[in-house]
Amino acid sequence: MKRIFGTAILATLLACGQADKKSSETSDTTVKDSVVNTTSATLKDEKINAIFSKYEDLKNALVKSDSLATQKAAAVLQPELASYKGCEPTAEVAKKIAASTNLSTQREAFTVLSSDLIALLNTADVATGTVYIQHCPMANKGDGGDWLSSAKEIRNPYYGDEMLECGRVTAEIKAK
Repeated sequence: MKRIFGTAILATLLACGQADKKSSETSDTTVKDSVVNTTSATLKDEKINAIFSKYEDLKNALVKSDSLATQKAAAVLQPELASYKGCEPTAEVAKKIAASTNLSTQREAFTVLSSDLIALLNTADVATGTVYIQHCPMANKGDGGDWLSSAKEIRNPYYGDEMLECGRVTAEIKAK
């Protein structure tokens, strides 16, 4: 039991620390209306749940291709990450997103942020609903990009209305 608990703590601490390993418009009414309601999944840990909720706000701003809303959402997410032990490097990525008005720059940093949060949520306990890990193979010049969503329906944050439904669910994190 101690070994499992210790492994879970280590995985959580390393989850957000992945940011160190990676280098670093207009909205259309259809896209605005198609953004799926956020946070239908909840996590047992209140801090992780708050991080996930604010992450979804950021993702949805990118889906809308709204760089100003993306800035604001990242600015709100950054202190949540900074206050969660082990997520300080990921908070710096959110800060980078908040400092830019360029959607390409924001989306590139979002790839790193998403990777870190996927690792974090893979070690978290889901209370209700399902967290979906989704992937767009065309993002990042064909290198692909992943993101988290509480909705199974694909709403691509890397391309917004250009390729709104490009992607697939690659994994699900469910309540145990």
